[in-house]
Amino acid sequence: MNELRPFSPDIAAARLRPDDLARNFDDLHPPLTSHEALVEADRCYFCYDAPCMQACPTTIDIPLFIREIQAGNPTGAAKTILSSNILGGMCARVCPTETLCEEVCVREVAEGKPVKIGMLQRFATDHLMARGEHPFTRAPETGRRIAVVGAGPAGLSCAHRLAMLGHDVTVYDARPKAGGLDEYGIAAYKAVDDFAQREVAFLLKIGGITIETGRALGRDFDLDALGKAFDAVFLGLGLSGVNALGLDGETASGIHDAVSWIAELRQADDLSSLAIGRRVVVIGGGMTAVDAAVQAKALGAEEVTLVYRRGREAMNASGFEQDLAQTRGVQLRCNLQPKALLTSGGHVSGIELERTATIDGRLVGTGETVIVEADQIFKAIGQSFSEPGLGASIALERGRIKVDADHRTSVPGIWAGGDCISEGDDLTVIAVEDGKIAAMDIHAALTGAARLAAE
Repeated sequence: MNELRPFSPDIAAARLRPDDLARNFDDLHPPLTSHEALVEADRCYFCYDAPCMQACPTTIDIPLFIREIQAGNPTGAAKTILSSNILGGMCARVCPTETLCEEVCVREVAEGKPVKIGMLQRFATDHLMARGEHPFTRAPETGRRIAVVGAGPAGLSCAHRLAMLGHDVTVYDARPKAGGLDEYGIAAYKAVDDFAQREVAFLLKIGGITIETGRALGRDFDLDALGKAFDAVFLGLGLSGVNALGLDGETASGIHDAVSWIAELRQADDLSSLAIGRRVVVIGGGMTAVDAAVQAKALGAEEVTLVYRRGREAMNASGFEQDLAQTRGVQLRCNLQPKALLTSGGHVSGIELERTATIDGRLVGTGETVIVEADQIFKAIGQSFSEPGLGASIALERGRIKVDADHRTSVPGIWAGGDCISEGDDLTVIAVEDGKIAAMDIHAALTGAARLAAE
């Protein structure tokens, strides 16, 4: 652990006035009015081959729902969306549409200004949720019971589809609230007004789903017990492990895991009660790093520096997210990798970073270093799968659960999806699709339903 010159950390709560905090954490994208939605819907070409639909992981019929908005039928548009993606409201808020559906929009290709597909999706789903009704009804009860472990996007998607098909589902989650990443892991300004919980309540209106929070795999139950009590099990465990920097001094005061800090912020009743440093460094190049950096600035940090070991083009955070960070006052510094943590009196006081270069496709250190002083450092360098209650019977691949195309694990009767699987990606929309695919295969396995060959 390296000691910097005498340093007095400046970490305090209530750096900003309540009205400033409210403004900083206001809705990132204010919703479209009815008139704005109609104008935007008119921009759609309703392409026959619909490249936007092909780019959507849940294959929402985008031209159809936009045409329904254009025809003055937002309720029908919402049903079209939710039939493919039951968490379409949250996905409209947090999906990187700029790298998915909107990136391939013909308007984007021809004019550089795509149809605002995400905003139109939010307009339709918000309209339906405001009416307080659920668009789907359950099939006749089958008498089958399925356990879902993890109440995140994958688990909730799987549970809803199974309930809609007539099965009874019990969802277990270790945390106090359902929602997973949507509740605990995204920036507060992306889903205001407790939207994650309102969407969970909306989803549960299908009936047939029981959620038990505060119940953890390996502590309160095991897979053998679930296998005996239920007809099938779906694992939507997410990622609970956090990658370490591997540097001396990592346990010093003022060094935080960005994922846990964002969860704490999301659950805070009073943002002014959260202490933030005057000089903050965030390490990482993904969405979590950007979310942490922007929210640190929004809480009143005077200097926020996001450092990433490669160039901007290699960042997992989209171009939109990178631009958002900069417009919110975050300084992006690339081609810098952590070399040493600096402390003073047991508290972090800065970080030594080595400049990097890419030579023959390999990232190498140049030997040149810089020091950035900091009261707080947030680590956002990725998460890992760590589930002690899983046991040794389920095969892993690249450190996560191995599944086939139908999301079956190596153990009969157990399926998995979301971030915990080997092909998992840190996107709500992909987790939703995983849950949906698994639910349809579970249904087929339990009922003997014939699988239609692709025509």
